[in-house]
Amino acid sequence: MFRFASPIFLLLLAWVPIVLFLRKRKNNYPSIYISGTHKIDQIKPSLVLKAQWLLPVLKYFAFCLMIIAMARPQWGTHRVTVQSEGINIILAVDISESMAALDFKQEGQIVNRLKAVKGVVADFISKRDGDRIGLVVFGSHAYTQIPLTRDYQTIMTILEKIEIGAAGKSTAIGDAIGISLKRLQDIDSKSNIIILLTDGRSNSGELTPEESSRIASARGVKIYTIGVGSKGKAPFLIKHPFLGEQYVYQQVDMDENSLKAIASETQGRYFKAEDLTQLEQVYDQIDKLEKTETRIKTFAEYDEFYRYLLWPAFLILVVLIVLTNTRFLRIP
Repeated sequence: MFRFASPIFLLLLAWVPIVLFLRKRKNNYPSIYISGTHKIDQIKPSLVLKAQWLLPVLKYFAFCLMIIAMARPQWGTHRVTVQSEGINIILAVDISESMAALDFKQEGQIVNRLKAVKGVVADFISKRDGDRIGLVVFGSHAYTQIPLTRDYQTIMTILEKIEIGAAGKSTAIGDAIGISLKRLQDIDSKSNIIILLTDGRSNSGELTPEESSRIASARGVKIYTIGVGSKGKAPFLIKHPFLGEQYVYQQVDMDENSLKAIASETQGRYFKAEDLTQLEQVYDQIDKLEKTETRIKTFAEYDEFYRYLLWPAFLILVVLIVLTNTRFLRIP
């Protein structure tokens, strides 16, 4: 990064053309009058005398170098360090078979619930700064997909690879909260939150949602719950052994009361998202609710280059002094 530490001195460069203009006007007046010049015209100046026009050029060039040196040209690195304790966020995402329901639209195309969720969650992650984020997936069982980290690119890569049904067909909301609480214990933080997204009813696992939410409340962990998908019947794409791929409508069962109770128990909030726009708004609201304060520290390392201008300027002036007092000496 190049800069001038004292750029105000560069304004002195405007003085150079003004002096040259005044000097030119002054030289327009003859200093001696003679009756004839035919004899003088026959005198041919030497090559050295022809080169004397370089003297004022070198003089003003040296002055320009000195002025630029006064502005202190510098080259270096400007760094910005963001210091933030951040908060711990666990994203608990339902990947049970019901997440295959085709009731979301993304860029004009019908997609399943999980694909819509992936895009919105990735956008949420990209907006965070300084927070540690972990990923837990759950179906019949709950698994830590990635522990708390600030490596957001890795989280989004892993998120893109998760598949429906990889954790089982059912929905273990209580176990998902339990595993999330274990991950939050890995690194101490002033604020710990869980964002739990599901489209079903807890029907599997060792912990009930009520038990796990009480534990979270006792530990001061806030849980935001998101119920995703439409109510009633939703379309699914299935592969029939004889008829091939076909769309069928199946009843989806979401326990909104349980999700509301979990949020209420832990001082969080419950959100409902039946389409992509609502889902994006939900994560935007959570992003605004859970902002962390950051302290920005800036420092810079610069090398000074003024000496590389001053030395040539002084050398030119020394040469000019020697020449004007010897070979180019003027006699008044």
